[in-house]
Amino acid sequence: MNEQSLFEKYGGFARISRVVLSFYDTLLDSDDIGPFFDDIDMSRMVDHQTKFIASLLGGPASYTDNQLRQLHSHLPIEDDHFDELKVVLGATLKDHEFTDPDIIAVLQEFEKRRGLIVG
Repeated sequence: MNEQSLFEKYGGFARISRVVLSFYDTLLDSDDIGPFFDDIDMSRMVDHQTKFIASLLGGPASYTDNQLRQLHSHLPIEDDHFDELKVVLGATLKDHEFTDPDIIAVLQEFEKRRGLIVG
């Protein structure tokens, strides 16, 4: 019998999309992170981020390491920005009633991609 992924446990794309919308509500208010999105098509960004977060939860969508590196290579993302993203992501998952062990698991998956995202 297959073990249920976090993606399945938390309701798939519909719920992950709501999490991502909440995530960006907070990020766009950040003085440090918000400016990264000034000239970005946010509906497209939310779609990409939903797929990315879904992949962190074991969902069907995924990005290769090379794609993640290319998507972020032109941005001056530093460790402090990445750390803030992690804090906001963890708080958002908590707001959406993810359990603490599941939040830790998602943040660990996110952390594994730090070197691909931070310039």
